Amino acid sequence: MAQPSTTYKIDLNLTDMDRSVYESLRFTVARHPSETEERLAARLIGYALFYHEHLAFGRGLSDVDEPALWEKSLDDRVLHWIEVGQPDSDRITWCSRRTEKFSLVAYGNLRVWQTKALDPVRSLKNINVVALDQEALASLALNMPRALNWSVMISDGELFVTDELGQHEIPMQWLAGER
Repeated sequence: MAQPSTTYKIDLNLTDMDRSVYESLRFTVARHPSETEERLAARLIGYALFYHEHLAFGRGLSDVDEPALWEKSLDDRVLHWIEVGQPDSDRITWCSRRTEKFSLVAYGNLRVWQTKALDPVRSLKNINVVALDQEALASLALNMPRALNWSVMISDGELFVTDELGQHEIPMQWLAGER
C-alpha cells in the first residue's frame, strides 16, 4: 500500500519589492512521501520568487510530465515551467521546449551538477536558474510544522523568510538568466 501525501497549510505574506508584488496568500500544498522537507521549502521559495496569480503547484514527483510549479494561460498554454532540484540536461531541454519560460530552483551540492547538467544547456534562450544556499535552506526546512506561517520579503535580489523561529536570509545566486 502506498503512503499518503502529507498536507501543509500555508499562510504566505509575500512582499516582493523588486517586482512590486504584495500579497497575503493562503493555500494547501501536498508533500509527496518521497519528497524531503528541503525540497518542499525550495518549492515554496520558488512559488514566492516567481509568484503570479495563475501560478499553481504541479504534481511534480508524482507525474514526470508536470513541473513542481507552473503558470498557464487561460487557453491552457504553459507560460512558465518551474522545476526544483538538480534535473539532468535532457530534462531541462525537454521542459524548456514545452514553455515560453523555464525556471529552475536548484539546491544542494551544485558543483558537479553545473558542469554535467547546466553547462550543456546554457545556450537555451528561455532558461533561468537560481541556486539556493544549502545551509540556509536546510535551516529553514528543519522540523517544518504542518501549518506554516511565512513572511517572505524580496528586495534588491535578497530573499528573507520570517517564520516562528525568526528571520532566515536565503542567499541566492543566479546561474543562468534572471527572474
